[in-house]
Amino acid sequence: MSLGALLFDVDGTLADTEPDGHLPAYNRAFREHGLEWRWTKALYRKLLLISGGRERIDHYLDNYDPALGEHDASVRSDRQAWIERLHQSKSRHFRERLEQGEVPLRPGVARLMKEAGEAGMRIAIVTNATRATLEPFLDHALGDALRGYVELTVCGDEVDRKKPAPDPYRLACERLGCRPSTCIAVEDSNAGATAAYAARIPVLVTINDDTRRQRFNAASAVVDSLGEPGQPVRIIRSPGFDFEYVDLAVLRRINAASRDGSRPEDPDRASADD
Repeated sequence: MSLGALLFDVDGTLADTEPDGHLPAYNRAFREHGLEWRWTKALYRKLLLISGGRERIDHYLDNYDPALGEHDASVRSDRQAWIERLHQSKSRHFRERLEQGEVPLRPGVARLMKEAGEAGMRIAIVTNATRATLEPFLDHALGDALRGYVELTVCGDEVDRKKPAPDPYRLACERLGCRPSTCIAVEDSNAGATAAYAARIPVLVTINDDTRRQRFNAASAVVDSLGEPGQPVRIIRSPGFDFEYVDLAVLRRINAASRDGSRPEDPDRASADD
């Protein structure tokens, strides 16, 4: 059975958008609104366990009791509208960083997407990000050449439940007309891997600094990047064979291994720290 489609997450997978883009954008938005908030990398790593930017701000308000100053009345009056305005500012700052070229692709991403696209592989992007956030990334970080290979994008504002729920991946497979078991997802986080697993899609995880301490019980394979020829990956969880870098042949073997009965154990066994 051939590989049906390659499904990419965005944040942390295609690029280190969190430390390079989103985190500084949040802090600039806070300053713009006169808030004396500053999210450190350590704090942001904890907040990333909450899926969705608006949900992340909401969680921060509930659990960290930050000073609101002149915004106190606005938050009390219409909390969600206030969060939306703050998040819109953050999204604008994120777009500016993309336009300035401050969010480069991770190693191996351009190579693998080009290889897959030139081979006629169907490629989709499946993300919790909103379309308003995704489009600038596609324009400025991915670029016209690689974007031309992307057949479908599914965003978090198109589904009832974001990752770690399987809804985004199920919608992607439905729109592509592909059986989930014939696809493979490329993710960076436990939440994303759990979402793909629940949708019955084999998962390759490429960790980053924000996710390297997570457990990936749902993943068929875990590596530190997609790698490049001459720049081998570090294999953290083997799919049953070794490889130097991730290419289409490796993805086909990971998918085949999953269909042959080596599907990971129940991801709910992951620790509460994930």
